[in-house]
Amino acid sequence: MTTASRPPSIGDAERQQRLNMLRQSMSDSDVDAVLITPGSNLRYFFGEAFYESERFVGVLITQDRILFICPKFEESAIRAKFPQIPDMAFWEEHENPFVLIASLLAEKGCRRCALDPECSYGHAARLFDALGQREKAIACGSAAAIIAPLRATKSSREIDLMIAAMQLTRSVHRLISEWIRPGMKASQVIAEIDRLHRAGGADSGNSFCAVQFGEATSHPHGVPGDPELQQGELILIDTGCTIDGYNSDITRTYALSRLDREIEKLWHIEKEAQQAAFDAAAIGTPCEVVDQAARDVLIGYGLGPDYALPGLPHRTGHGIGLDIHEGPYLVKGDRTPLATGMCFSNEPMIVVPGRFGIRLEDHFYMTDSGPQWFTEPQQDLYRPFG
Repeated sequence: MTTASRPPSIGDAERQQRLNMLRQSMSDSDVDAVLITPGSNLRYFFGEAFYESERFVGVLITQDRILFICPKFEESAIRAKFPQIPDMAFWEEHENPFVLIASLLAEKGCRRCALDPECSYGHAARLFDALGQREKAIACGSAAAIIAPLRATKSSREIDLMIAAMQLTRSVHRLISEWIRPGMKASQVIAEIDRLHRAGGADSGNSFCAVQFGEATSHPHGVPGDPELQQGELILIDTGCTIDGYNSDITRTYALSRLDREIEKLWHIEKEAQQAAFDAAAIGTPCEVVDQAARDVLIGYGLGPDYALPGLPHRTGHGIGLDIHEGPYLVKGDRTPLATGMCFSNEPMIVVPGRFGIRLEDHFYMTDSGPQWFTEPQQDLYRPFG
């Protein structure tokens, strides 16, 4: 297994640029402060994901200050994780951190605060309550409209990290297609995929992995159990990893021996729908147009329409980056115009209920001149890698 070539990590200069753009968006939206909580937005701006617990941790960002808020007893750990943030505010175990946040906002004269959309409802409700109890109530809403556009368009360095992750996962798929045999259990295949991802230089093993055989392929995300691959069954494997936090996500559907002509025909229709979605992606085109392009192919062969089965039961694609699924989405109703730097899955799955499903999933990123594949799509049902 060849170790993935690891591109440079996201550096402090790029994160500072992200903060500058965030502050510009705050100004444009008349927002005085943004509160970032543990999760991928914290990693996007500050390099560490951290994880939410009952003890509140967050970062309050205003136009002239970045203030890390955490329990006092966690100070040393937080400073070790985030050495670039010297300014901190603490709360003790018996204190309410949301009252502290409300006081800090009032001291700064903030009228409007925007909250990380990944914040849990429990923390958000306590924050809203604390803000509402101030003599001069401080308005608070979601920061999604401020943060999402920043994260939707990736920098060249972000795309390089995803290219590395995608190429690693594609090479894992190739090795598995040469190794897998009838009689193997799904759990064996998942374990081998995990081993190969680790050996190839992923952050850890599989970030996720679905291995489905035969009728189970008709369930988009599989069913419980540990099936054994039988001779003549369709194989669907959907897996990915992360490199420096950035995700890969690739699905291959193939067979080790000849299948009936209906499966062969629908495999080629799936391939045609995937290509139609790719061809429809152009700068300025609304996301939903790409989804409809794939569905139009299926409708032309008597599949669907919309989400009717046999046909495509879900959206054509999702955005990808630090989250495996992130906006915008290639789906009806998402009219976000495609822009340079946006990255999407392209997976217009065909499901024949109770019998089989076919999903070819590859990703593309938008350039000034149109879409570019992260990795080469599958070309053949029986020779998935030539």
